[in-house]
Amino acid sequence: MTEGITWLAAPQSITYGGYSVLLTRGVDEGELVSRLAGAVCSGRRVLRPLGELTGEDLIEALEDEYGDYPEEAAVRVGRDGDWVFAVLYGLWQGEFESMEPVSRDGAHVFHLEFEEENGKPVPPWFHYFHDERLLCGFNLHLDRSWGSAGVDGDPEVAPALQKALAAAGLPDENLPAEDAHRTSLEVLERHFGLSLPRGRVLGEPLSSVVLEIA
Repeated sequence: MTEGITWLAAPQSITYGGYSVLLTRGVDEGELVSRLAGAVCSGRRVLRPLGELTGEDLIEALEDEYGDYPEEAAVRVGRDGDWVFAVLYGLWQGEFESMEPVSRDGAHVFHLEFEEENGKPVPPWFHYFHDERLLCGFNLHLDRSWGSAGVDGDPEVAPALQKALAAAGLPDENLPAEDAHRTSLEVLERHFGLSLPRGRVLGEPLSSVVLEIA
């Protein structure tokens, strides 16, 4: 039995500020971290391993080393069955370009991201990349405040996901954003078989690396 991904809809489900997680197939833990370092948009990053840490320990280590508002991003990685997952910490908001390059050489990369404390506000987003191509992506509130209210992407992949969302009653302009977020996660969980181990992400030590500014 898997834990799915709908638990991400809870307020501050991983950290204050929101969440940014990747669920991948076709790439191992070390290579995933290396590819993430290459996707940072503000310059080259050096990988500095910190050993196995819980999320709280990693946040404390970042603050101790770089101050209360570190410019560095960090990542905890692990494996759960067929999935290799990564959870981002530190200054991940706005620090990464598209995750398309992370999906090179046949990797499947599912990216879920929510800048929960952004004052604009920014909706949660989902993108699925494979072989450096966007196969489908949408904002999980499915409203028009951030562009299209539908699923964009490959003409053979995106419509199937749009159909699954419609079967769940989305989009629904009368549905609160929080409910649309959760329902969208439920659809993604079923449609792609996505799962992120909540207990391990929140409470267990995982291999942790700082993407340190060179």
